[in-house]
Amino acid sequence: MDAFVNWIFVTLALPKVGLPAVFLIALISATLLPLGSEPAVFGYVKLAPGMFWPAIVVATTGNVIGGMIDWWMGHAARKAYIYYRRRHRLAGGTDAELQQRRPKLGDKWFGWMRRFGAPVLILSWLPGVGDPLCTVAGWLRLPWRQCVLWMTVGKFIRYVVMTYALLWVPDSFWQSFLGPFR
Repeated sequence: MDAFVNWIFVTLALPKVGLPAVFLIALISATLLPLGSEPAVFGYVKLAPGMFWPAIVVATTGNVIGGMIDWWMGHAARKAYIYYRRRHRLAGGTDAELQQRRPKLGDKWFGWMRRFGAPVLILSWLPGVGDPLCTVAGWLRLPWRQCVLWMTVGKFIRYVVMTYALLWVPDSFWQSFLGPFR
């Protein structure tokens, strides 16, 4: 296991790989996998301060593509669910049986998303909530272009604010914080 972890760190070493590593980490962190991309963006910008804006743009692009993967997963899940319902009806199932089998997918969230629409995706950067929001947007078939726009705005603002705020923290704090790991 240690060899695998070391291989991951060597493969994704920011000074060697740079922006592609930031892109990949941001993309993976925007899917339903729990991973934070802010430390990677901050680490890269700390190593190469002149690359602040390129790192923000690359991370935002990766994160938005990951959010759209979630959107497409929700869209495909709805298609599969509709297909299942049609097939079940043809096999003689009743609507009452279907309603009993239907998973409760948070009717409250669906109502909220239907009422406010794609602008809700400006919150797609929130940990634990953002990925499901993107998936629900796909399930509800919210307009694809509007979803991309609002996701991009939210995620871009998040990266700028988080990276800028972390850059304000003095180096002495990071050295004392990371001291036990050396």
